[in-house]
Amino acid sequence: MTETVKAAIAAQVDYINATTATDEHIERARTTAAEFGVQCPDEATGNLLSTLAATGRNAHTSGAVIVTPAAGLVGLHVLRGLNDRQTLTCIDPEAEHHHSARELFRAAGFTGSRSRFLPSRPLDVMGRLTNGAYHLVYLDVSGMDMVAAVRAAFPLLSVGGTIVLADSLLDGTIADHTRRDQDTLGARAADEYARELEDAVVSRIPLGAGLTLITRTA
Repeated sequence: MTETVKAAIAAQVDYINATTATDEHIERARTTAAEFGVQCPDEATGNLLSTLAATGRNAHTSGAVIVTPAAGLVGLHVLRGLNDRQTLTCIDPEAEHHHSARELFRAAGFTGSRSRFLPSRPLDVMGRLTNGAYHLVYLDVSGMDMVAAVRAAFPLLSVGGTIVLADSLLDGTIADHTRRDQDTLGARAADEYARELEDAVVSRIPLGAGLTLITRTA
């Protein structure tokens, strides 16, 4: 990719972020994430999550799963795409993050029945969820945990459902083969694992530090 193309992509993302309407609830969620020292997706990524969640509004699925410490912000974007009968399952070991997310959801008008919180390590609890029941799974995990997280999440998808693997391309440093740290090696292995999955369509897009979308086809 040339520097001109990189600059063009950056300019497009900047424009999208600058012209996307936000509201007090999203802004509060972003501020709360910053107070916790938690990284969270930009507006373009948030809009994509809302869109992907909305693609399953007519599906007979339980809803969506998010694995992230930024449950408040990510959850608001996802809830805005789900229908009123679908629920959001939030997984993160930090109970404080869940308490904050509950307050944010309530303030935004979502009742308590629209979400549930599992304060556990993701890989300890994902295997207990119902296979084939979710049309969106968002994974915000360390590079070294990416393969295991994708492996655990893929069976949860309904046909047509999508895994969003956040920051999977590590701002492009995944391509630097001089980097041998555990997170880079893990992200590289996850990229290869995703591309070799059967019954899946995989897209990698330059949002955030790089997103990988894995959509189940059968």
